[in-house]
Amino acid sequence: MTPPHRTAGSSSAEWEQLELFRALPSDLAPRDAQDLMAYPFFSLAKARRTTPIDFKMGEIAIKVEATPDHGMATIWDADVLIWAASQIVQARDQGLKTSRLMATTPYEILTFTGRATSARDYHRLKAALDRLQSTSVETSIRQSTERRRHRFSWINEWKETADANGRPLGVELILPDWFYTGVLNEALVLTIDRSYFALTGGLERWLYRLVRKHGGRQDGGWSFDFEHLHAKSGALSPLKHFAFDLRDIVRRQPLPNYRLSIRRGPLGAERLVFASIPLDPLERALRRFDLSLPPVDKL
Repeated sequence: MTPPHRTAGSSSAEWEQLELFRALPSDLAPRDAQDLMAYPFFSLAKARRTTPIDFKMGEIAIKVEATPDHGMATIWDADVLIWAASQIVQARDQGLKTSRLMATTPYEILTFTGRATSARDYHRLKAALDRLQSTSVETSIRQSTERRRHRFSWINEWKETADANGRPLGVELILPDWFYTGVLNEALVLTIDRSYFALTGGLERWLYRLVRKHGGRQDGGWSFDFEHLHAKSGALSPLKHFAFDLRDIVRRQPLPNYRLSIRRGPLGAERLVFASIPLDPLERALRRFDLSLPPVDKL
């Protein structure tokens, strides 16, 4: 058994104090945490990022810092957290006891998130776990006052497990309390479309999560001006390049279940408009009777 990868301030005593939760079969509806969908917590670039995210809007403050060795956790790494949230919600709904200490196999995480299962993919997953563990987050979200901050890493610790003969069994990881508590709160989790995992661009992945969080299935849709979206993304690219990439996404229409368009405000500023694509009546009827399909009306 390899020693655990620890975040600063964590204690190996957590392994003994927490009851182990073994992952359920991976055929689950994907669930995402709304706080992670609405704010800039991850790098949107595939290249290593060490420049911090320092975001403040109203009473919300977020600072994300990375280590030079691993770089900042990316929006692709966040798929591990979507897997974890889906496991916790499903277990809770089945009346099972959940825990921040979770045991699974790399195969289960990779297949759930639509990845291949080659040796290269296993290596990439381990690198993602390292980035999630080494990225430091400080936020005022869900704190009693703006001045209070919660500081954590996306994974407190993780380790590979093996049997007595040294054959690999899987991985165990400890989630931070901030994330775990938010997932257990039913109002703070949304079902997302499984085709999200097929989105290849960091910006379009971030945009889908933001649209799903704010747009829901409201007939009137929703809109944000480009400058506001740029600030919420935490992207390092200048606004001019960010706007170019947004226009390209609107041209391609890659987001599942949503239609995007651009309109100009009174002063000529561009706004991104997004609205849900109406379901076919037959599909809506099938969803009403098939509880395994993601709900479409819950915001």
